[in-house]
Amino acid sequence: MAEASFPAAGSRLPFIDALKAVALQLIVLHHLAFYGPMSDHAYALIPELLSWLSQHARAVVQVFLVIGGFLAARSLAPTGTLVSSQPLRLLLKRYLKLAVPYLAALLIGIVCAALARTLMTHESVPEQPTLAQLLAHALLLQGVLGYDGLSAGVWYVAIDFQLFSLLLVILWLARGVGGGVAGTALVGALLVATVALLSLYHFNRDAAWDSWALYFFGSYALGALSYWAARAKHAVRWLLLIVVAVVTALLFDYRSRIAVALVVALAIGLASRYGFLARWPRSSLFAYLGQISYSVFLIHFPVCLIINGLFARAGVADPWLNLAGIMLAWAASLLAGGLFYRFVESPAQRGFRGFRVAPRLT
Repeated sequence: MAEASFPAAGSRLPFIDALKAVALQLIVLHHLAFYGPMSDHAYALIPELLSWLSQHARAVVQVFLVIGGFLAARSLAPTGTLVSSQPLRLLLKRYLKLAVPYLAALLIGIVCAALARTLMTHESVPEQPTLAQLLAHALLLQGVLGYDGLSAGVWYVAIDFQLFSLLLVILWLARGVGGGVAGTALVGALLVATVALLSLYHFNRDAAWDSWALYFFGSYALGALSYWAARAKHAVRWLLLIVVAVVTALLFDYRSRIAVALVVALAIGLASRYGFLARWPRSSLFAYLGQISYSVFLIHFPVCLIINGLFARAGVADPWLNLAGIMLAWAASLLAGGLFYRFVESPAQRGFRGFRVAPRLT
């Protein structure tokens, strides 16, 4: 078989954008079904759908974990070897990329929560934060330190940074063990796979670890390993080996979230190998929704809080009107996310383009 061609690291990937776009809609709808009084009133109309969204749609977070690992491998070590000799600078760049829009969204969320508390009394509304809680969030340590989240889903930003850091440390250690570029790449992949198996067989089976990267590393590593496997000479064999390892872990202790992660990793790996990643689907809507997905993720909960509060303050109890309110909150979340991307995330990204990291010393 001819060697596959792969898109450049800076190019957008339509297949990834489409996955992110669809998964994000389910995350927004999950939060609308799980939090706020509108879903309580609308439940009588569509109980099965709202129950599924509330209890099971959260599994799509695995899509973002796998994609995160895939893109991290693509940027940190496209050939399996760490591309930079400055890991701390890479960490700082990652923190700034995540934290600048995240902190802006937290400030908006705090204001919206304060407004929501004047509109309704509901358990979904965050309390006024303490200084220590704010500092913990700013350092992405709120889960580790045991603080309640100031917005739905902000735990993921902290976990993403932990996962990126852990992958970076593993790849850095591989540099000191492997001999030459090929040896370093092999050692790096083996170390990543080993830590992934530890996660799948031990840490991910104990919810006490769910504030730490090791709990989620199995899914994240599936993304990284599928990236490297797709670029290997015998790509399908390596992907099948990944499938066997994960299926064995599921036979040992079945977890639907890990099954979802495996399906996503396999789909991305095959799409990467056979060229679909950069060519399909050709949809400007998916491309845009994928591009603004982080902004929508950050800003949607404050928007949903305010709309829930306005409906509660108006005393709207009709199920159909509350279902319309859920649809309104969904659409408003996308609109707010687009504006947030344009005025906050995108300018921040342009600023980071000048943040150079030295290439790997050979």
